[in-house]
Amino acid sequence: MADALLLIFPLIAGYLLDLWLGDPDSWPHPVRVFGNAIAKGEKWLNRGRFRFWKGMVMSIVLVATVFLFFYACNALLLKVPVSYLVVNSIWVYYGLANHSLIAEGRKVFWVLENEGLEAGRKQLSRIVGRDTSKLNAQQIRIAVLETMSENLSDGVIAPLFYYALAGVPGMMAYKMVNTMDSMLGYRSERYEWFGKFAARLDDVANFLPARITALLMVLVTGSRRGLLFIFKFGSKHKSPNAGYPEAALAGILDCRFGGPNVYYGKLVEKPFIGENERIIEPYEMERAARVNQRTCLIAVLMVSLIHLGVAHFL
Repeated sequence: MADALLLIFPLIAGYLLDLWLGDPDSWPHPVRVFGNAIAKGEKWLNRGRFRFWKGMVMSIVLVATVFLFFYACNALLLKVPVSYLVVNSIWVYYGLANHSLIAEGRKVFWVLENEGLEAGRKQLSRIVGRDTSKLNAQQIRIAVLETMSENLSDGVIAPLFYYALAGVPGMMAYKMVNTMDSMLGYRSERYEWFGKFAARLDDVANFLPARITALLMVLVTGSRRGLLFIFKFGSKHKSPNAGYPEAALAGILDCRFGGPNVYYGKLVEKPFIGENERIIEPYEMERAARVNQRTCLIAVLMVSLIHLGVAHFL
């Protein structure tokens, strides 16, 4: 039971800290350290021959280094259990991004309604990779909701999934994988080969979490349509994972996502997810926020109960 509490207490404390504080831009964050390491490695290695192999080796080394660093730190902190609980609570707080995800989505909706279309486009560009310069209000709202659902998996449920498997070392190793994909996983001349392994590693790492996310979204809303859409549209997305939470939210809200968009100067034909091509209303941001909050909460409770059950069984 004591071992279970060493995992459950930081999980709940970190969740509450994220719920309360989010990620202020001025605060330090381990993902920034991860990003600096990736950028330096890419600058040094992404040249000449064997780019795929160099990218693969860098990816493996960085993920392994993160896991071993946090594993070693925890081994030392266990000698002082109070320190272990406090430090790991902070790491869980940094590992979750639900508060910031919702706050950024709300900000785009607010700016769009109160400051106009151009300001809304600019605000959206902070959280998406697509070209926002020609989007209309409907497309901006859809982009926010797509991002909310996709990042509920990447930024919330996947970190919790790996915390359930391997504690803070697992959570932080996943954050490194996800950060590498966000920086290197592009099909451009610069990253096509060097970032290919990182992108595929991220696909593998998110395979189960994305599908768990979609099912939890349906569970907390009781949406039969959402469940139907998971099976009907989840596999239609270009990404092997992003389509599942997007399909769940499209079903929950009875709307349609997807369609062609411009990414880094190239038109990408994305399939439609959902059936009801209707106008997204401003108040629906709060519906999506409630889905995210409830999904995050139920995931935290489920991970806690799993650890309690395992401790009881052992």
